[in-house]
Formats: sequence, C-alpha cells, structure tokens
Amino acid sequence: MTKKKKSLENKEIVDKIVEGIQEKKGKKTVVVDLTKLNEAPCSYFVICEGDSNTHVNAIAFSIKDWVKEKINVKPFATDGFENSQWIAMDYGQIIVHVFQRQYREFYDLEHLWDDADLDFIPDLD
Repeated sequence: MTKKKKSLENKEIVDKIVEGIQEKKGKKTVVVDLTKLNEAPCSYFVICEGDSNTHVNAIAFSIKDWVKEKINVKPFATDGFENSQWIAMDYGQIIVHVFQRQYREFYDLEHLWDDADLDFIPDLD
C-alpha cells in the first residue's frame, strides 16, 4: 500500500469519526494532523468534548457505531468507558479522545503538538 493511499484511508476514517461526533453533538472538535511530524505517535488525534459523563459516553458509542456502519472499521482498543471522563479510542494511526471539559482543559492535548496542523470543526447546533 502506498503512503498516499494509506493517507487517504486515514482521512476517510477521520471524516467518519467527526461525523460520529457530530451525530451526538460533540463540542469543540479538533483534528490534529501529525503526519508531518517525525516524533508523533500516530498520524491524527481527533479531540472533542461532552457536557457530562453520559454525553461523553454517548459520543464515544456514536463514533464506534458510525464508523463501523459507514466504512466497516472498528477500533483496535478503547479505554475510559467505565467513568467516561476521558475515553480514548485507537484506530491505528488515528487516536480519538473524548473528554469532559475540565479534563480536556487539564490535559490540553492539542497544544502538546504546537507544530501540528489543527483543523477546528464547527459545532452543530
């Protein structure tokens, strides 16, 4: 598989993840493009937040179900469903982080990679 084809596949997965977030009205979604950074642990972070543990849980399940339904891709691993303060989902070269607001502010993941390209996705009303 060529690097360009793999990049297109990753971008398609990212797009479906964002759609899954929007399905449950996830907030302040950011796609962090790490593809140009040699030291990055993956190609993309997708970060969003919810208002409560119930909202965070609903967003994460929406992502999982939406991506599976639309393009038949499942995460390799997930963590954080037990308390739903911060749920991480591993899609290989794409890592999804669904936070409650206070935990997102504390960890501030998108600013750990200041030299990455950030794509801020508008919230749906």
